[in-house]
Amino acid sequence: MKQTWRWFGPDDTVTLSHVKQAGASGIVTALHQLNDGRAWPEDEILKRKAIIEDAGLTWSVVESIIVHEDVKTRSGRYRELIDNYKASIRAVAKAGIKTICYNFMAITDWTRTDLDYQMQHGGTALRFDVVEFCAYDLFILKRPGAEADHPPERIERAQARLKRMSESDLARLERNLIEWVPAREFVYDRQSLNRMLDVYGELSTEGFRQNLFEFLAEIVPVAEEAGVRMAIHPDDPPFPLFGLPRVVCCAADARALLSAVPSAANGITLCTGSYGANPENDLVAMAKEFAPDIHFAHLRNVTKEGDGSFHEAEHLEGDTDMIRVVDALMTEERRRQAEGREDWEIPMRPDHGHAIVDDIGKRVNPGYSCIGRLKGLAELRGVMRTIETLGGLR
Repeated sequence: MKQTWRWFGPDDTVTLSHVKQAGASGIVTALHQLNDGRAWPEDEILKRKAIIEDAGLTWSVVESIIVHEDVKTRSGRYRELIDNYKASIRAVAKAGIKTICYNFMAITDWTRTDLDYQMQHGGTALRFDVVEFCAYDLFILKRPGAEADHPPERIERAQARLKRMSESDLARLERNLIEWVPAREFVYDRQSLNRMLDVYGELSTEGFRQNLFEFLAEIVPVAEEAGVRMAIHPDDPPFPLFGLPRVVCCAADARALLSAVPSAANGITLCTGSYGANPENDLVAMAKEFAPDIHFAHLRNVTKEGDGSFHEAEHLEGDTDMIRVVDALMTEERRRQAEGREDWEIPMRPDHGHAIVDDIGKRVNPGYSCIGRLKGLAELRGVMRTIETLGGLR
């Protein structure tokens, strides 16, 4: 598999030199400073590509060209924004980048309640606590109708938890939930989040799904023509937040998406952590079923907790059998090689590493510390090398 690394651009504290030392050869990045719905200029793409190549690396995957909220709701400037998206696809393809990872999550991107969850080994991880989220949704944001989205026992626990939280705890929770995610188009405060929730208003899950399919019907032919493979990232967490629709949470969602616009250019990003947080999903089975349509892989693991909460686990620990997932992906690579495909190699990246060793206390994007991901990549590389030597698991 193509070993890649997410890099947030020249301001990232994890440098391209660090990436090269970690042993990755491909970069996963975007023009984050231009991710507001505008078409990406070719010259800006080439500037970023040159920086990467000057470091001896390759820009392997674009993650992400942001899908604007107007496109998701098919309101406002959505026609202009879809045209911009098409132009960006053509521009990155012209620069030789042929895989685009994107998501279709309403308002939020990946969401956690805790960015510094203490692990037994002394480092920290990302965690989503359903009780803390409930406390915020009902009693701080005070979203109308939120009571219907949480079971009574969770609400009772949230009330008790809220009484134990200090003002700084509450500020941290709000910041984690709505004010911070790396490379998000923009951040929210309580008022602007409520305004966006009103925009979604009566949009049902099926209505939102149809908006995704209509978006794909427009961009996939452009991707086909440009030789680009689109790879949708699953919802993270893979269940509704703030009453918003979620449409990429499980195997059935992936099947519906792939059948709605059948094309080699319409595929998925197999994020084993996002899909893995949904108890319905069997990641080994999904890796096998969707193998021909997997254009990119985020390899990380989670440990699910009894109430629906979860935290990021070590890459080879947690609830997903990562070794068999990797074996399924490498089996698909061998199939593609046998077909004579030049793009047989599936790009993968270690994802959401723990903050450990010298990264503890440093200014890093939570989940994107250097040493935690280096450790994860080394472990995954060992798995891949063993599977390659054996010719696959027996």
